[in-house]
Amino acid sequence: MSSSNAELFEDLPMVPGAADPRPALSAAPRVQVPNRNQLQLRPSDLESLLAEDHTARLVWGFVEKQDLSALYAGIKAVEGGRWRSAIAPEILLSLWLYATLEGVGSARALARLCDAHDAYRWLCGGVRVNHHTLSDFRVGEGAFLDRLLTANVASLLASGAVTMKRVAQDGMRVRAYAGAASFRRQEKLKQCQADARQQVEQLKGEVHDDPDATNRRQQAARERAAREREARIAKALAQLPKAEQIKRKQGKPAESARVSTTDAEATVMKMADGGFRPAFNVQLATDTASQVIVGIDVVATGSDLGQLVPMVEQIEQRYAQRPSEALVDGGFAKHEDIEALAATTTVYAPVQQPGNADRDAHVARPGDSPAIAAWRERMGTDDAKAIYKERAATAECVNAIARNRGLQRFTVRGLDKVKVVVTWYALAHNLMRLFVLAPPVAAVSG
Repeated sequence: MSSSNAELFEDLPMVPGAADPRPALSAAPRVQVPNRNQLQLRPSDLESLLAEDHTARLVWGFVEKQDLSALYAGIKAVEGGRWRSAIAPEILLSLWLYATLEGVGSARALARLCDAHDAYRWLCGGVRVNHHTLSDFRVGEGAFLDRLLTANVASLLASGAVTMKRVAQDGMRVRAYAGAASFRRQEKLKQCQADARQQVEQLKGEVHDDPDATNRRQQAARERAAREREARIAKALAQLPKAEQIKRKQGKPAESARVSTTDAEATVMKMADGGFRPAFNVQLATDTASQVIVGIDVVATGSDLGQLVPMVEQIEQRYAQRPSEALVDGGFAKHEDIEALAATTTVYAPVQQPGNADRDAHVARPGDSPAIAAWRERMGTDDAKAIYKERAATAECVNAIARNRGLQRFTVRGLDKVKVVVTWYALAHNLMRLFVLAPPVAAVSG
């Protein structure tokens, strides 16, 4: 027994009468002891690493059935050409879908898993991948992923698994890849921009004056980092007028507006724990009958007010139909939105309680439009209260699943890239729902 293991049991009392199990002999007994540091070469094929019903196999079977012609069209390497063979899009798509299900959101972590974890090794099938390729693919195929989300939900609509009768929408604030201390006012931003330009010029001059001053690779990385910092600061200055406009609407001086030099599109929002941090507001619309995500959006405002109509219009654009009913919380209850949707979509949202306790909140008020009056009266009925219970059972459940899969903080910058990451989560979520709702459709072919 090793000394480290022996220390674990040094306080363990001896069994009364216990003795050395080895008999007393004139010569020391010869036994075989374990040697767990010895390397072993054990021949095996990748196919035998995973069980037949492993999730990685289900993911691969799903990806094999998708139309990936748009991804193949961008590959430069062709037979007889001079380019190096590209990694098959099926591998990259499968890796990120499975990684999203497992809560892995880092390209570097995923690259390490492809060497060490059997499920990821099976998906790679012996093909080597690096974190640069994984990172570029994750955020560089947003248009394709968005079309894939639409196509898969449309197939579920055609099969009847998704009805689009009742949709629940909710907003979820997710921490941005920016620090609270990275926010600067206009004067400080201009100073940072000047410093960044000076640093870029200094690095260029260093190479010109003494080419051997630093390693070429390190020098190139330093120059790239300086240029990226300068670009982020320029983007922050371009975003500043919008931040100033928001401050004016809030009745505050425009000079108090601040923008992050790390992620200019991130906004300080009040989080679920009551604190204020840079974040994005992730909007998810989910079919209540199937818990399939049918619409996604990401906005840089902390309020959900005004987000209902854009989501309904997005669903109509994707599937050529609007949901019959929309379930939202009180933060979405904008009168203009309820009126705009009255002809096609019935809105279920709680009515704000009046300041006068003697007045019934569900009785139409003078000046209410017919749509608002009908909404007030509708929310006072028992049927509406029973229907509204489905909102929390659907939206809060989907949000919690996304949180458990790692949607706690984004590791990318910018609204466009953030939306692509959210699309990955929606695709992964719908993939697991597909196996429950339509097993024959999702079955892996032999």
